[in-house]
Amino acid sequence: MSIRQFVRGTVPWGSLEAVAREVADRYDQESVRVTFLETDNWLSTPCVVNDRWFVKVISGQNALVHALFTGARNLGAFSSGREGFFEPFDGPVEMAEHELAATRKLRDLGVHAPEPVEAFEVDGLGVLVLEYLPDFRPLDDLPDADVEAHAPALFEALATMHAHGVAHGDLRGENVLVADGDLYFIDATNVAADGIERARGYDLASALASLEPLVGARTAVEAALDSYVPADGERTRSENADALLDAQDFLGFVQIRPDHAFDQAALTGEIEKAASARDDSQ
Repeated sequence: MSIRQFVRGTVPWGSLEAVAREVADRYDQESVRVTFLETDNWLSTPCVVNDRWFVKVISGQNALVHALFTGARNLGAFSSGREGFFEPFDGPVEMAEHELAATRKLRDLGVHAPEPVEAFEVDGLGVLVLEYLPDFRPLDDLPDADVEAHAPALFEALATMHAHGVAHGDLRGENVLVADGDLYFIDATNVAADGIERARGYDLASALASLEPLVGARTAVEAALDSYVPADGERTRSENADALLDAQDFLGFVQIRPDHAFDQAALTGEIEKAASARDDSQ
């Protein structure tokens, strides 16, 4: 058993059957076929129902683990010289409701995300239902050349979120899905309303950390310099260099997370080159 499976815990089979029955009743299905997904997910039991709905089953243990992660992430933010900005949830139902609302918000901004359906409770479990994307691959599962081609869209989407006061808070390659040539964002976490400014730097650091092992530090930084611009706005490479300097403060924090492995020194060097070029041009 992997450490993720141990920490995530096991939802009793009877409770999973109750969730399946509830889905069948809500969507007028005479029968349901449930396929459980083996994903690197700490915080839910994910499955697909009738090849139509992606369902996350969130337990009390998942909510507890999320609270522990939140505390650790805020300590990491403090270690970067910033006040913590992650917020915990009251329980599993609140976790499901938050992700539903976050997914709706992304789609309202024009950022691709699976279509949200609903969130509800079954036997004390939080249940989130989203559109199932049948033909997708996580960004970090693509060939490096394809990742490089998608890097500008990644930073454009982040810029759009940030321009509208939204932060993802848990950006990793496995939380960016590629389907029909578009990037779909999932698993946004809970960021305090007064912490959005700090979370922007953390999002950028996480994006750079996700891309560097696949496309290299220079390509990742260049993509951010050129493309961290919302669709309805303008930003110069000089302004983006400032944003990357802010992100640089979070690279050490991102480095200690178990789901990121990247060359921090290489990214720092490329960011400092960009800042130096900006200063020389002024």
